[in-house]
Amino acid sequence: MNVADSQRLESAFEKLGLEHTPRAADADVIVLNTCVVRQSAEDKAYSYLQSLRPIKEKRPGTVIGVMGCLVGIRNNGKLNERFPWVDVFAPPSDPAPVVEFIRQREGLSVEQAEVAQRFAMQDNEIVLPLHQCGKLIAAHVPVVLGCSHACTFCIIPFRRGVERSRRVDEILTEARSLVAQGVKEITLLGQIVDRYGYDLKSQISNFKSGTPLVDVLKLLNDVEGLERIRFLTSHPNWMTDELLNAVAELPKVCEHIEVPVQAGHDEVLVRMKRGYTVDDYRRLIERIRHKLPGGSIATDIIVGFPGETEAQFQATYDLLAELKLDVAHIARYNPRPQTVAERTMSDDVPPEEKERRRKAIEDLQKHVVGEINGRFLGQTFEVLVEDQHKGKWRGRTRTNKLVFFEDSRDWRGKLANVAITWTGPWSMQGVVNS
Repeated sequence: MNVADSQRLESAFEKLGLEHTPRAADADVIVLNTCVVRQSAEDKAYSYLQSLRPIKEKRPGTVIGVMGCLVGIRNNGKLNERFPWVDVFAPPSDPAPVVEFIRQREGLSVEQAEVAQRFAMQDNEIVLPLHQCGKLIAAHVPVVLGCSHACTFCIIPFRRGVERSRRVDEILTEARSLVAQGVKEITLLGQIVDRYGYDLKSQISNFKSGTPLVDVLKLLNDVEGLERIRFLTSHPNWMTDELLNAVAELPKVCEHIEVPVQAGHDEVLVRMKRGYTVDDYRRLIERIRHKLPGGSIATDIIVGFPGETEAQFQATYDLLAELKLDVAHIARYNPRPQTVAERTMSDDVPPEEKERRRKAIEDLQKHVVGEINGRFLGQTFEVLVEDQHKGKWRGRTRTNKLVFFEDSRDWRGKLANVAITWTGPWSMQGVVNS
């Protein structure tokens, strides 16, 4: 979400006459876009803001802005008091305060600001920043903003607001404009992406599917020049057979599903307010594998949630050992302000025990994914090449496996058939077929 928001803001800045520079120390305008889903991300944002203070003191004319979840949908003024060297604060997905501040600071006309705003807002086609145009191969398109599910650990509803789906025509306009600028792969984003369109059903009668996201996938599948489509993040309660059938049947939609379980014990899931049981999740994984044989599945895990016993953690460990998923994003629980867990539950698992549990699952996944990827040795996969890294071309398979290969030809943005010659738990290497 923040990557997409930042691209829009940068495009707006270019319409105001600004140019990109890679170093903050050389910039006239510095905007920090923030995430606070985890405490570590919030701490990193605070640290970076402190590092900007000497720049402001040395060059008082430098404009410093903060946007995103650190500000939230209601900035209560505390950030202004804590960071007086910051000039402007903007909520998530709303660059208007930053654009207006620059307009007034530079004495630009209202008309210039309106043009810039059009490039920054979600309801218009996106024009990529100049330094990315023609180079960005995979891009993100938000389709659901905010969230109304309110898991007890999650800060998103408080910082990004209630669930709001974008209109179909806005999504298609943005996708087509990205493809026209060289983008080959689009990932549709939502905190619960499967819930796309449910809040629009009373306004829009032309949804043909019971799962509105399916309609969007079908329309995007017909966009000429677009090679691949992904979506994330899913929720077990909203992953319908209709959606899985669309993934199986639409040639451009990739066979990769991100569906978090968060914990492998029913009591913990109840305290998290997830709305499903461990057996529900097992059955979902069975359905996915039945409909998408050869596909890949990613999940999220929180260890050390309030009240999580050793036996409950072991149930999570055992579930992952049983299901053998391709990716597990692991987080140590930390209380987030305003959430139900922070207000009503004791953070009673010691930090060192959280880290032990995180490391145990990380080690398990390293073994599991090493085995999964090892089966691909000698096989050939279609890889969409994104860029070069340390002299090697880098890209991903349809199932989101990272692949590197060496070749003297220019493969950026192209599909390469790569024979796998080496596999590891986090990436694979191969030789491109001529």
